[in-house]
Amino acid sequence: MKILKSINQFRRVFMKKLTGNIGRQKQGFYPVLISNSRAVKILICRPNARLGNLLMLTPLIQEIRQHFPGCTIDLFVKGSLAPVILKNYPEIGNIIELPAKPFSHLFSYILKWFKIRKNNYDLAINATENSSSGKLSVMFSRANHKIFANETESLSAIFPDAVHMAKNPVYTFRRYFPIAQANKRIPPLNLRLNAFEKARGKDILQHLTGNSKKTICIFTYATGEKCYPKTWWMPFYQSLLNEFPDYHIVEILPAHDDSQIDYKAPSFFSKSIREIGAVISNAELFIGADSGMMHLASAVNTPVIGLFSVTSAERYKPYNDYSISVNTNEKTTEELVLSIANVLQVKASDRLLKRQL
Repeated sequence: MKILKSINQFRRVFMKKLTGNIGRQKQGFYPVLISNSRAVKILICRPNARLGNLLMLTPLIQEIRQHFPGCTIDLFVKGSLAPVILKNYPEIGNIIELPAKPFSHLFSYILKWFKIRKNNYDLAINATENSSSGKLSVMFSRANHKIFANETESLSAIFPDAVHMAKNPVYTFRRYFPIAQANKRIPPLNLRLNAFEKARGKDILQHLTGNSKKTICIFTYATGEKCYPKTWWMPFYQSLLNEFPDYHIVEILPAHDDSQIDYKAPSFFSKSIREIGAVISNAELFIGADSGMMHLASAVNTPVIGLFSVTSAERYKPYNDYSISVNTNEKTTEELVLSIANVLQVKASDRLLKRQL
């Protein structure tokens, strides 16, 4: 395990040095001259298998579709999640899936890289500046125009939120396309659940809680240092019970079925990302640390309280309606509870106002 970790660390450093100057030879910005009067073919490169990173491609996909309504978008990704996440995106064409463990499937890994060369593209886009593999795949592609995503520093001087992983590729796309509406709101993450999936999620949630009372979903797990210990979650969970007696608290469990509150709340686990998303979509609020599950909640348009202690909120925070990020190094549990109450109150007030209009 340590040897594999060392190999991966060496690979990342080597690849970063190798690709550091790719795309930087072009000075300034220029419009990619593609006529939107015809169907264009676009390749998005994001060789990553993580749920959150793949969900954060959906704003860029929506932006491209708005600019080129008849386009076809191919993806170069890692793992098998992308077809599940993008099931209801008709603009998605081919999804080239690198194996999640390249050293175990080396021949397949190499073969998938050569698949990029099989198609001619009008445009190839690297979806994140820090991806060496993304830059290499864009360079390797047969595209007439290529965006390598080296613009974060200059974009941030104009748009302070351009450092966000989901927003950055959209801002970059708009810089290359002056026709795009620069001041338009950045599209949210969107899993595009259909009516049947949402109804199924509602049934599951009601079965778990026994009635249709409003629900707060919590996710107590996260990877590595992002995971809050039981000593944090247990008193926080008790605070939720005390302060929000009119709400059910339901815990969404991770794949390895681990609970930081010792399964004291009704819990839900599924191997289906879309089913988990459907359940969360019927909740009034989702609370969890920076994780793929937090981004999933954001992608089903449920207000999110994102808990941050080690990672950058500016880079990863949820930004759909009513969502906020909270730095738990700076806020006490009492202050966090007040923030939750405020989000619920504002949402309820807006809902009431809409009914009256």
